[in-house]
Amino acid sequence: MLIANPKATSTSRRARDILMRAFAGDLDLVLAETGHRGHATELSRQAAVDGYDVVIVLGGDGTVNEAVNGLLAHGPSPDLPALAVLPSGSTNVFARTLGLPGDPIGATKAVLEALRAGRYRTIGLCTAAHPGGAERYFTFCAGVGLDAEVVREVERRRAAGATAYNSLYVQTAIRHFFSGTDRRRPALTLEQPGRPPKTGLFLAFISNTSPWTFMGRLPVNPSPKANFSRGLDVFGMRSLDVGPTLGAVAQMLTARARPVQGRHVVNVHDAAEVTLRAERPMAFQLDGDYLGEQRSVTFRSVPKAIRIVI
Repeated sequence: MLIANPKATSTSRRARDILMRAFAGDLDLVLAETGHRGHATELSRQAAVDGYDVVIVLGGDGTVNEAVNGLLAHGPSPDLPALAVLPSGSTNVFARTLGLPGDPIGATKAVLEALRAGRYRTIGLCTAAHPGGAERYFTFCAGVGLDAEVVREVERRRAAGATAYNSLYVQTAIRHFFSGTDRRRPALTLEQPGRPPKTGLFLAFISNTSPWTFMGRLPVNPSPKANFSRGLDVFGMRSLDVGPTLGAVAQMLTARARPVQGRHVVNVHDAAEVTLRAERPMAFQLDGDYLGEQRSVTFRSVPKAIRIVI
């Protein structure tokens, strides 16, 4: 099944048709276009029920996330369809982290070669759950605090007609840092089973792989040791003063092998589970999808969760 999001940034009907023709000689392919939010989840869940071998997603990180949650609706299983990704969103963090070409045509060639050779990789994912909400998988990152607030503001601007270029995220982040977020009252506490709690956090990034995201071609990497075969990593900040924040951002943008360091920085590596508790409702995002405000979210690592065509 090829699940295509016709509204993803850079997607066009011509590109989709080219992909269909490219796959036609090798696969018995069924096209399913998404028509509303959550539709990719419904389609991939049905693909698992119907016994498809592979689900191919043509879309951005949000569409991939939906498809993953549909495939894993009843948990990991070796009998589930494998997942292939053809990036056509604005950033495509998951596909790029897997090493795929950044355009759907180049990725099609790579995925076809992998299918012909029978190349698959089983990777770990993470889940997030909050009181009153269902557990949800994410592929590369989650966030509570400032980054989720920026995602929320970008989604509002996109709904008003803006295009999701990297510059939109950067401009929104700078504006929101100085005039939107609360930089005076830290509200988050990080809890890890068997460890003392870490209090006084303004924000936290939870990573399942590295980099956390991209700024154009430049990786943004607060937790460079995170990878699909380990547990989850956490980066947190105890200060949003300009100096410490600029220092942390500079380290994220510099190629290196160790996490961001600093007096106001909190790092966790290879954790099976962490919980973030907030003194007030805090913005929350998964894989770049804004999911509202929460006061408690528990994140859990799920090893060997899904097979990827790669």
